[in-house]
Amino acid sequence: MDLDSMEKILQYAQESGKAIWEIVLESDMENRMVSREASWEKMRHTWRAMVESADSYSGQRRSRSGLVGGDGQKVSDYYATHASIGGTFTAQVIAQALAMGENNACMRRIVAAPTAGSCGVMPAVLIPLWRREQIPEDRMLEALYVACAIGGVIASRASISGAAGGCQAEVGSASAMAAGALTYLQGGSAPQIGHAVAMAIKNLLGLVCDPVAGLVEVPCVKRNVAGAMNAIAAADMAVAGVESRVPVDEVIDAMGDVGRRLPVEFRETAMGGLAVTPTGRAVQQRMQQSRKRQRTLTIKDSRWKLATAPADAPAEGEA
Repeated sequence: MDLDSMEKILQYAQESGKAIWEIVLESDMENRMVSREASWEKMRHTWRAMVESADSYSGQRRSRSGLVGGDGQKVSDYYATHASIGGTFTAQVIAQALAMGENNACMRRIVAAPTAGSCGVMPAVLIPLWRREQIPEDRMLEALYVACAIGGVIASRASISGAAGGCQAEVGSASAMAAGALTYLQGGSAPQIGHAVAMAIKNLLGLVCDPVAGLVEVPCVKRNVAGAMNAIAAADMAVAGVESRVPVDEVIDAMGDVGRRLPVEFRETAMGGLAVTPTGRAVQQRMQQSRKRQRTLTIKDSRWKLATAPADAPAEGEA
């Protein structure tokens, strides 16, 4: 079936007696014309890539701009020696969200879930829970299928692009996907998954995309933390029986409408919000000057190579 309506998926789950993850798996089989085993193994590959990315994090790395790096390690070091306000699990979620966002900024391998800029939300809530509860890998794959259903519906009805719909479309979508996956892992019903998705999106409705210097670094990395914590809150509320008063598809449609109405300055253009604060402008100017110096050095280096090359030697790039 097409993943264009959460209500349709929830209704089909009720009528067929199938879990959401199985409905999505069958949809993948149909759409990509692959076997059940092939679909399952692709999801396993995705999960393991996510875990490997988390394990490859190094607090010593810094992004090329110097704006990002080391914060995930700081939080890990802090909760190893201090009692964090939210407890060990919360500290682990924060550290993981920062670490994965930093991996992206440092050009390391990540899993876009649903985008690179929001890649820290899903692993931040899933990996610490998986390790704490020793959840079987197959069940984690089922949770990822649930998240795929949510991401598919949002992409169909609204957007997962910051340039099209602001950060609500990136971190907001990732938070909704994580909330649904968490609700499933906590034994929540299909309707409760829908409520978790609706509440997660509502909490971040209207979030702007205002990257400093146009880089997916500030405030993007730390917003992944907010998206992860929001997902936990939405999942806990849903499993406890709290319901969204606005149906999930209507919430997603509202997010799409808000995204279309956002001024262009708040849609990944670096023309508004934090990007145009005095500090934001100073960072952008510094980056522009750095790129200009790099271009100048590259041109000078090329001229030096041409000037020192033997007269009968072919110029660089010639056969």
